[in-house]
Amino acid sequence: MMPRHCFLGFLISFFLTGVAGTQPAHESLKPQRVQFQSRNFHNILQWQPGRALTGNSSVYFVQYKIMFLCNMKSSHQKPSGCWQHTSCNFPGCRTWAKYGQRQWKNKEDCWGTQELFCDLTSETSDIQEPYYGRVRAASAGSYSDWSMTPRFTPWWETKIDPPVMNITQVNGSLLVILCAPNLPHRYQKEKNISIEDYYELVYRVFIINNSLEKEQKVYEGAHRVVEIEALPPHSSYCVVAEIYQPMLDRRSQRSEERCVEIP
Repeated sequence: MMPRHCFLGFLISFFLTGVAGTQPAHESLKPQRVQFQSRNFHNILQWQPGRALTGNSSVYFVQYKIMFLCNMKSSHQKPSGCWQHTSCNFPGCRTWAKYGQRQWKNKEDCWGTQELFCDLTSETSDIQEPYYGRVRAASAGSYSDWSMTPRFTPWWETKIDPPVMNITQVNGSLLVILCAPNLPHRYQKEKNISIEDYYELVYRVFIINNSLEKEQKVYEGAHRVVEIEALPPHSSYCVVAEIYQPMLDRRSQRSEERCVEIP
């Protein structure tokens, strides 16, 4: 039979900690789904509150670090040790890289923030290098453990917006002018750099005959000025475009339709 003082101690412990099996407070505060979201190299760290957090009663602390390249070698089989597969620019290539780790750095603008995101665009500006971010929460004097992102390499993971498109009518033809998405200002300090400086881009242009409700691809290539000729008069057309990245086998969303009437 359990001694009386042991039984009382068990009851006190039970009611102080809640239902048996409840996780410690710092675990229930821990941020969830911590990950980078990246568009056109605008790199935003995002997360969700821990299970125990509601409202704006908590604050968050953000850190980041870069993995730097120590060594690289080519081999069809993974070398022994801490090597990771990396990109290369020709078929059949198998390149392996070994990375070192720098110290975690505080993101001052997101140290004690109540937001659920943190802009790390400037801190992740070496777009072919891998990064990590991590977040911890604090509420009512309690601190969670750190929640860390998967490895994030901007060049591989950023999503490209559709091209900006302008259309001019010229003698029954349409002149379509395409512009690649803008980059963050940090890339434009020395010269006007386009996203085309980082990727091979293929532009695809489609025309939609509104009377027939029929879509046709009229261009696919690297030129940013496309002429659509021989359109019959007294007709209505819409034009839409997208960007394809052959090296990543990835395409952007389509641009908004631009519609014109051929007189």
